[in-house]
Order: sequence, then C-alpha cells, then structure tokens
Amino acid sequence: MKKTLLLLVALLLLAQPSQAQSKKQLERDKARIEKEIARLNNELGKARKDSRNRTKQIKLVKQRIDERNRLIDNINSQMAHLDRQITRTEDSLRVVRGQIDSMKAEYARVVRTLYGLRENVNATSLLFDNASYNYSYLKMKYFKEYSRFRRHQATAIKRREQRFANLDLDLQRQRNEKNNLLAQQRKQRQALTREQEQHQQKLDKSQQAERNLQQQISKKEQQRNRLQQQIQQLINAEVAKTSGKSGGKNNTPSRPSNTGRGSASPAPDAASADFVKNKGHMPWPVHYKSVAREYGLHTRASGGQSRNLGIDLNCAPGANVRAVAAGVVARRFEAPGGSIGIIIRHGQYLTVYAGLGSVSVSVGSKVSVGQSIGTVYNSQEEQSEFSFQLWYGTDSLNPRHWLN
Repeated sequence: MKKTLLLLVALLLLAQPSQAQSKKQLERDKARIEKEIARLNNELGKARKDSRNRTKQIKLVKQRIDERNRLIDNINSQMAHLDRQITRTEDSLRVVRGQIDSMKAEYARVVRTLYGLRENVNATSLLFDNASYNYSYLKMKYFKEYSRFRRHQATAIKRREQRFANLDLDLQRQRNEKNNLLAQQRKQRQALTREQEQHQQKLDKSQQAERNLQQQISKKEQQRNRLQQQIQQLINAEVAKTSGKSGGKNNTPSRPSNTGRGSASPAPDAASADFVKNKGHMPWPVHYKSVAREYGLHTRASGGQSRNLGIDLNCAPGANVRAVAAGVVARRFEAPGGSIGIIIRHGQYLTVYAGLGSVSVSVGSKVSVGQSIGTVYNSQEEQSEFSFQLWYGTDSLNPRHWLN
C-alpha cells in the first residue's frame, strides 16, 4: 500500500515540468492577445477621428471582439489547467496526510511500548538477566534499533508535515491564481458585452447611414433628371424662338464635330464663327475640386443607366462662375433643389450654367469671355455641384473638347 502511494506521489512530481511548460505557453498567448487588443484599440481610436470611416470602425470592433473571445478562451484554458493542478495538489495532500497519520500511529505505538518498559529495562538488566551473553547482546541491539527507529520516525513525520505545509501553500497559491483569473474573466466578459453592444450600435448606425445615403443619392438623381429635362425643354424653346424670329423653320443646324479640337462646319453667323474659332481654348467656367460626372453614359448608383449631357463639377460653395465665351444671356431659370441656372447664346451655340446660388447678369445683357456671371450654390455641404453644358442647336456637345 505504501509503495503504491509513494509511486503516485512520484508520478505527480514528474508531471510538473510539462504542466509548467503548458502554463507558460498559455501565458505567452494571453500576453500576445492582450497586445493585439491594445493595437486594435489604438487603430479604432484613429478611425473614430474620421466619422465618415464607419466601415473601418465596424471592422476593427469586430476584430477586437474576436480577439476578446480568444482571450476569454485562453483564460478558460488557464483555469482548466489550474483546476487540474488543484485536484492533483489536493490528492497529494490526502496522500501525505494519510502517511503522516500512519507514521504518527506507528510512532505512538513505539512510544507507548518504550514507556511501559522504562522501569524494567536498563543496560545492566539487558546484559546479565539472560541465560547467555549472546541472547543478552541481541536484546540490547534490538532495544537500540527500536530507539533509533523511533527517532527516525519522528524526523520522517516532521519532513512529511513540512511537505504537507508546502503543498497546502501551493494549493492556496493556485486557488488565489484561479480567483484572479476568474476576476479577469468577468472583466473580459463585461468588456466583450460592451463591445458587442457597441458593434451592434455601429452596425445599426452604418445601416441607417447607408439608407440615408441611398435616399440622398436617389433624391440627387431625381433632381439631376428633372434638371436635365428642364434644360432640354429650355434649349428646345430657345432654338424654336430663334428660328421663329428668323422666319425659318425650326431646323437644327448640321452637328459639328464632337471629338478632337478641329473646327466645326462653317457657322452661318459671326457669333457662331467666333465661338467655333475658340474651340479648345475656352477657359473653364469655374475653379473646381473634382469632376463629379463626365459627359456621356453613366450607371446610376440606384441601378440603370443615364446620359449626362454636360460635365458636373464639385466646387467650393460660393465659387465664382465665369462665361466661357462672349455672348448674350438668353434665359434665367429656377433649378430643382433651389439653385439658379442661366443660358448664354453664342450665335447658334448655347452654354448652360446650372447650380448657381446667385446671378450677377440679367436676361438680354451681353457678357464677355471670363466675365463673372454668378456664384456656385451653397448646398450646406463641404462642396457643391455645378453643371456646365454646351449645345449646338438641340444637340449636346462634350464640353471637354471645347475647354482649355
């Protein structure tokens, strides 16, 4: 029985190095995960500075939640490891406690035996009160061995009690470590709950922002379509009015080349000829930040395709707008969304300036090239959209082929 117990204790002691190695690996993994969470927190803080970068924020929060889950799994693994250690330590305590109890019982029996013989046993009686010297010698030797066993047993009991005390300290340390891990686990789970709620809130906000943006895009596309229809009707009316004044039929003149920088077909009047002469050298009507939409066919964000009959520019609100060529202001109109537009005639050519907030010229007034005719509409955003179109009769032309 004693051999079995000693073998069990030996096996438990041999198992400690591999357990310690596993624990160190878990602690290294935990440190790595905590470092990754700190990095993600830093990245998230940077992303929050840019309120428009919502997608990146959501991605970082999701990554942080994943790392937090891995950290909780790591803590759970450490606690499971500690639970096994605690169980082994408790088993060792029971083994050592049993050994101490057994040794103390044996020691007590020896003490009682020697105490009962203390009055009758001494060296002289052991030596002479026997039939032979050899027998007396054996009895004395046995008595000494018994006394030595008693002293050895007392020392062994003290060692076992010290071993028991050390194991008890280990058990207390392991339980304290487990309590610390439990506190960390609760803290991480609370943080995880907050981050999951934060992730859901950001997701909801992102979805709402996406819906709002989609509505804004749809509204803007509708405004563009209405503006395009309005301009088309005004161009048709202007061409018809001019044709009526000249007494001729409402025929659109032959379409000039819409590519390259070559001259168009011969114009029937000096204003048209002067306009064509400056093709490719006209100044841009406004200083712009970027091109919102080029001339030609486009795929709408809401689906389907539409043709842009001019060029749309992103400008600073209030930017100065200039005439690209000399001409006469033919029309002033209210555009969808509250902005203003004007049409300037250059013989049979027409230029359209839409998206104005103010106009500094009146219908019928003559303008010169580069003259200020108004300012860009203030859309209450960082930038406003200004649209410039160029027409030859009722045919739209690509403004890029005419501007410098």
